[in-house]
Amino acid sequence: MSVLPAYALGDGHLAASDSLRALPLLPRNAALALLHGYRATISHTYGDVCKYYPSCTAYSVAAVQQYGAVVGSAMTAARLARCHPWAKGGVDDVPLRENFRHDITPRGFVVPGPTGKD
Repeated sequence: MSVLPAYALGDGHLAASDSLRALPLLPRNAALALLHGYRATISHTYGDVCKYYPSCTAYSVAAVQQYGAVVGSAMTAARLARCHPWAKGGVDDVPLRENFRHDITPRGFVVPGPTGKD
């Protein structure tokens, strides 16, 4: 199983006061839980055979983190379509969003970011 890229891990945490703000992130985090489960179980049977870096599963984790469950899944499907025996491969990072307003936990889940209120 390949390691997630550095941009897919963070140091965020979910505070109890942010519970309501975290509700819209539930579909994203549910998809991430499925991906983490796949990476921990099924992905081990294949080993590191992906022609691209990061691997397809690591790419899908970053895509769902950055763009949500629906758009991230579509980006993953496009990546899987590019992955075939005649592909050259290489580095294919997820384009990071400039206005990403969430934090990422050390386990790769998405939590609400700072509100900017002090």
